[in-house]
Amino acid sequence: MAAAVRLLLRRRLSTATAPPPTPGSILNPSSPSTPLTSRQKSRLAISLLKSTPSPPPDQILSICRAAALSPDSHLDRVALSLAASKLSSAPDSVRDLASSLLTPHHAPHAIALFGQAGLLPDAVSTFKSSPSTRSLNALLFACLVSGNHAEAARVFQTFPDAYSVKPNTDTFNAIIKSFAESGTTRSFYSVLDEMCKKGVKPNATTFTTAIAGFYKEERFDDVGKVIELMKKHGCGESLPVFNVRVQGLCKLGRSGDAKALLNEMVKKGTKPSWLTYNHLIHGFCKEGDLEEAKRLYKEMAKKGLGGDFDTAVGVYNEIAARNWVPCFSTMKMLVNGLAGSSRVDEAKGIIEKMKEKFPDKAEGWKERNIEFHYTTGATESPDLEGYHP
Repeated sequence: MAAAVRLLLRRRLSTATAPPPTPGSILNPSSPSTPLTSRQKSRLAISLLKSTPSPPPDQILSICRAAALSPDSHLDRVALSLAASKLSSAPDSVRDLASSLLTPHHAPHAIALFGQAGLLPDAVSTFKSSPSTRSLNALLFACLVSGNHAEAARVFQTFPDAYSVKPNTDTFNAIIKSFAESGTTRSFYSVLDEMCKKGVKPNATTFTTAIAGFYKEERFDDVGKVIELMKKHGCGESLPVFNVRVQGLCKLGRSGDAKALLNEMVKKGTKPSWLTYNHLIHGFCKEGDLEEAKRLYKEMAKKGLGGDFDTAVGVYNEIAARNWVPCFSTMKMLVNGLAGSSRVDEAKGIIEKMKEKFPDKAEGWKERNIEFHYTTGATESPDLEGYHP
């Protein structure tokens, strides 16, 4: 029932000349005896916001209000993030969206949304009205998502003392990320010293962010120094650390070195994840070594690594563009995973392509043989890059 409602609403919203629907007509099913749950409404709101390229601001606000979105819910944060992105050219509508969040508890979420919409002055004003460590971290995030690294540095240097806010590990990690993104990763060392002086304990993110920045700047000696500092602070070379290092090498066109690092991590007893293989596959594809990419893809499938279907689809699209398609069993696993995550349209699209590539297995791709079902399972990561104020 919910899937049918979803399809119907997509068609309804695809007509640009139609007047903005009322909240009740957006998310309520045709049969009042089968109302959608709050979680289903949230997922449907996400689908509607994604499926309509340029909906008018009033329609976006109607969707959000009809779903009764709240930043206390992960799915609702995803929907609010999408809404803020689509409202970036309508600042007054973003303010309307955030107005329902402007309580001391929800101020950090409003700050993050203002940042994503490019309304940094509004984000600063909201922080000043409700200063706290959470609001400070949200403001730094707003600076990052706005690409304003100079403002991030100003906020970090002056706001804690000016507003009597105590920075925590996330605060320091945010400014390190700003340095890494702006090509000034060497400032990491002074930030780490300040953390130690203030008794703020660094975590794995502190170091992996710096490592990613140093790889981007091709400062390989600094990568080694950071790894030693990690050990000194009790953060060993865990899987996230290896993944960041593998990714950094692959981005630099050094996938062979990244593969050697994969072998090293396995020898040290660290099992690679889907993400490890994803970085390597993309790296070898980018460098034109399709045979190695194919070998790694098959190796990954044999180990049963999966679950990140956004990544899987990305890898599939890249290698399919080079006229190579993974084995039938691997692709069936991807299709079932997409279907089980309510991404039925994408699954159907892959099925059609697989029927062309595997005509002798066409029967296996019939929809009744694939485990299509509507679910309210986990959705993809929010556009706010996992930010949870």
